[in-house]
Amino acid sequence: MDQPPTPPPTSYQPQPPPPRRRGRRIGELATVSLLSAALAAGGTWGVIAVTDEGPDATGATEASATSSASSSETVPVSTGAEESPDWTAVTDAVTPSVVAVGVRGQAGGGEGSGVILDEQGHVLTNNHVVSGAGPDPQITVTLSDGATYDATIAGTDPSTDLAVLTIADPPKDIEPITVGSSTDLQVGDPVMAAGNPLGLAGTVTTGIVSALDRPVSTARSEGGQSPFAQQGRPVVTAAIQTSAAINPGNSGGALVDASGRLVGINSSIATVGGSGQSGNIGIGFAIPVDEATWIAEQLIEDGEAEHAFLGVVPADGTAKEGAATHSGAEIRSVSDGSPADEAGLAEGDLVVAIGDSRVTGAESLVGLVHARQIDSQVPLTVIRDGEKMTIDVTLGTAPERDA
Repeated sequence: MDQPPTPPPTSYQPQPPPPRRRGRRIGELATVSLLSAALAAGGTWGVIAVTDEGPDATGATEASATSSASSSETVPVSTGAEESPDWTAVTDAVTPSVVAVGVRGQAGGGEGSGVILDEQGHVLTNNHVVSGAGPDPQITVTLSDGATYDATIAGTDPSTDLAVLTIADPPKDIEPITVGSSTDLQVGDPVMAAGNPLGLAGTVTTGIVSALDRPVSTARSEGGQSPFAQQGRPVVTAAIQTSAAINPGNSGGALVDASGRLVGINSSIATVGGSGQSGNIGIGFAIPVDEATWIAEQLIEDGEAEHAFLGVVPADGTAKEGAATHSGAEIRSVSDGSPADEAGLAEGDLVVAIGDSRVTGAESLVGLVHARQIDSQVPLTVIRDGEKMTIDVTLGTAPERDA
């Protein structure tokens, strides 16, 4: 079942105020456009999901961590120095907040991962983890102590590949994860991925942040319509790229920093194009936590999510600035009355940055816009007639999935 703000949203706050079974796995490989490679990430909807029945039991690992609060002001592991992370302590703090998700339905079944958000039993995962089994799937959530609970879907957002589940009658000692901020991440920071790869619950792997704002597109595959795609259009994420090993089944799991704070939701990996290889090759992707929690808050409250809107049709393009040639997102058209129109963006402009984030092409622009909150003001760096300028835009609410 897998494949594969400005200011940023604040850390998620708990509300209020806001047995695994055998089964055929289904799903199609999506593509990471920037790599021209297939995705095989997250739950078992990837290559292994189609060809391997998998083990009979999940075997969740027990952990003895103290309860972690959903606040970036709380540091679960105070000894977590970036130069020498205490991964044992991080594992003890994080594992109780990461779950295995099982889904069975008319179209098949599979496994993925999830992250406990609050004491009400809300679990954040990927949309493709819960959408591939057909209508009205049976969903279970297995905690780190091995106890399994029924769960229902609180809301899904295919356009960001996120979903929130609600555990039925969750235990009183349920442990929400501590939420950090993806805006604080830097390339080279140590991170740990936790989840349920290949049905091996309680698995952790470590690596570093390899890149930020990486435009990752998951779209239609040769086998048919990917669960990622919505209305024939790809899901585009300004993703965190990591070298931490991510495999089928990790989708929806946690990417945490050296202090045990959630910084991303693991969603996909790149594979060697055309090789059929579906395991980790050291290039994995996670949805930044600032975007993920902003969407999760809406899904919990309303069951659906709205998204930021610029109001342009972009394409990959280049423009000259003196002797230099820049790549970016060329504006092919601007919607009348849109935020872009009101700000003065024009056809032919080349957008090369949003805030401090570089725009490398059309997908990059889409992903960076969707990562921001509605009504946020963002500075766009634009090249027009050979000159670079900054145009401030206040993002609106998307009527549909547009840039």
